[in-house]
Amino acid sequence: MSAVTQQPTRIFLVRHGEVFNPDKVLYGRQEGFRLSERGEHQAQLAAEFLANPKRDVAAVVASPLQRAQETAAPIAEAYGLPVLTDERLTEAGSHFEGTTIGAKPTQLLNPKHWKYLYNPTKPSWGEPFAEQAERFRAVIDELRHKYAGHDVIVVSHQSPIWAVRRDLEGKRLWGDPRKRQCSVASVTTLTYGPDDDEPTISYDEPAAELSKTLSAEGWSAK
Repeated sequence: MSAVTQQPTRIFLVRHGEVFNPDKVLYGRQEGFRLSERGEHQAQLAAEFLANPKRDVAAVVASPLQRAQETAAPIAEAYGLPVLTDERLTEAGSHFEGTTIGAKPTQLLNPKHWKYLYNPTKPSWGEPFAEQAERFRAVIDELRHKYAGHDVIVVSHQSPIWAVRRDLEGKRLWGDPRKRQCSVASVTTLTYGPDDDEPTISYDEPAAELSKTLSAEGWSAK
């Protein structure tokens, strides 16, 4: 009798959809920031992408923040699963959370902010990229062993998703945020073979066409 070949384990990392943010706030970990109407459509497109073809999804896990939970909801519904929550998937912390510096960067000329800007490679204004990657990778490792041979969908935020991807690729964690391959409602897929400790990585943008149009509701910070 031939040995049964174990199927690969796939972890799908989904970034949440666009956020309703008319005041252009760097919202970070703040509560009360929901998906915009377009963000809801983006979440639905991500759900359709992940459900067609039907995958062997064993769990849907999300950041506790509202925008991630709302993005995870239609995905979990497509598979008849609950949305599990893991605090380690939350957004990166930042000194500038709650401000509008992203929309009005001249505010950084205020000397009170300078002590937070001395090292962009860490970054010095918030949670270090290495710590983001470490906490996120711990979740990935737990999930891929618990659900070995199955698929798991993880919904989180741009900065930690990008940090853990760069960590898995053995690349530097810092760089120009505008060049990150992690758009709203995007899907970064980690595929682990039965004997692999490091994954192959692919990337898809199921909401790309919808995301091309300029939002009338404001700028989404993360």
